[in-house]
Amino acid sequence: MTRPELVLIRHAPVADPGRLYGRSDVAAALDSTAVAQLKNRLTSITRVVSSPARRCRQTAEALFETHEQDARLWEQDFGAHDGVPFDALPDIGVLDSRALAAHRSPGGESFEDLCARVSPALIEHGRYAAAHGPVALIVHAGVIRAALGFVTGHGPGGLAFEVAHLSITRLRCGPDGPLSVIEVNRT
Repeated sequence: MTRPELVLIRHAPVADPGRLYGRSDVAAALDSTAVAQLKNRLTSITRVVSSPARRCRQTAEALFETHEQDARLWEQDFGAHDGVPFDALPDIGVLDSRALAAHRSPGGESFEDLCARVSPALIEHGRYAAAHGPVALIVHAGVIRAALGFVTGHGPGGLAFEVAHLSITRLRCGPDGPLSVIEVNRT
């Protein structure tokens, strides 16, 4: 029997690190050894879907022969702060998880907005996985955090998870989509 799960893979590191990237379409810096090690752990995948972001497409192409794209899987839109060096970002102070999830950069979207955009995609791809076997999603840290918030029933709680580049997060799926966490941030 096939495993009914979503296999969420964070894209490879970006070629120009040190900035906040959401909708900026930057290239990935692919390390062939790291990609080969990850590729060896990915078996029985029935479908591969990536964010349309270049860094996700490049990662998907390095890991799999073919893939589809789903625009709902883009990273959070950081608006005016997109592409800004981390050390030049404004200090928003200490916020609890709910306040942080509601925070929106000028012209951007909040983590809550991201969760609302991503949830229908997670349900759709999770249902496919429940019926056909593992589906790999090559996505961003924010999308993986949104998925973890979705499964745990506490959207803002997804912000508490660290998500490394080229890590795997696996969610068990049922007929209504993702329903539990199998593993998080495995490198």
